[in-house]
Amino acid sequence: MPANIFLLFGNDEYGIAQRVRQFIAEFKDPGAADMNTARLEAATMSDEALNTAAQAAPFLADHRLVIVANPSRKYTEAAARRKFEDFLLKAPPTARLVLCEELAPKEAEKHWLVKWADKNREAVRAHAFMLPRAREMTAWITQEAAGKGGAIERQAAEKLAEMVGNDTRRAAQEIDKLLAFANWSRPVRLEDVQALSIFSAEQSVFDFVDALAQGSGTRAQSLLHRLLETDEPFALWGMVVRQFRLMIQAREILDGRGNDKDVARTLGVHPYVAEKATKQARRFSMQQLEDLYRKLLSIDEGVKTGQTTLDLALDLLVVELAG
Repeated sequence: MPANIFLLFGNDEYGIAQRVRQFIAEFKDPGAADMNTARLEAATMSDEALNTAAQAAPFLADHRLVIVANPSRKYTEAAARRKFEDFLLKAPPTARLVLCEELAPKEAEKHWLVKWADKNREAVRAHAFMLPRAREMTAWITQEAAGKGGAIERQAAEKLAEMVGNDTRRAAQEIDKLLAFANWSRPVRLEDVQALSIFSAEQSVFDFVDALAQGSGTRAQSLLHRLLETDEPFALWGMVVRQFRLMIQAREILDGRGNDKDVARTLGVHPYVAEKATKQARRFSMQQLEDLYRKLLSIDEGVKTGQTTLDLALDLLVVELAG
């Protein structure tokens, strides 16, 4: 019997999301995919909601797809974890269960879900999605462009890698834009990357975060609304979350007596990005940054569960942090 439980884990959120899209694409009819796909955020879901999603009969399809994000945020006690694991193994064969867990490389080796999947290989398929190292991004960009039906010259790929570091989602978004610019009729060139530089948007996000850090609510609101006029909200949200994540990592390096050059080398980001993240990180303690990041996670959950819209959540964030 083929495995019907999939554990997708790692720190490459884009890679995990792409694999989830592949599961959805396996439904022959998009309508059937919508009716047979349940997305659950573990931290806010009830056991009843999970049970209902898994036990429901498929509609005009041979299976249902149940996607559970970050089970570790709900199942923190050993007894609860065992109950969850038993539930998964006893789920009906018509339920394809996909567990998505955000994990850093060092966490993965000892994580309870990874260990459980390894012990139950006949029923569970585990796939690691780790961010490429900085030196691997040129090849990743080249392969991603080919997978999207286009091509990119090596110098162009190297320049884009220099700009985005190992942020695969940002890289994929830029590749989409560059391939469209080249109309898929020729390889993307270095001058294309330079012409469509991401630094204008990046600089605006830096300015936005600066305004938040300085408590300048009026300026932050103005920058936010200007960004929303030109950028897709979820792309903007990803940039904001990434910036705070970079600040936490930079603060950790600073606390270890490092500097912006150490940030660039350790995180695999462009020196300009490292310099900005380091400068901003100096304005906060690690505790303050961790508290802010938890706020961002709470907003993310609220948007994904339909409790709020992203535009409204961003406005409220500005009011709370810089009002």
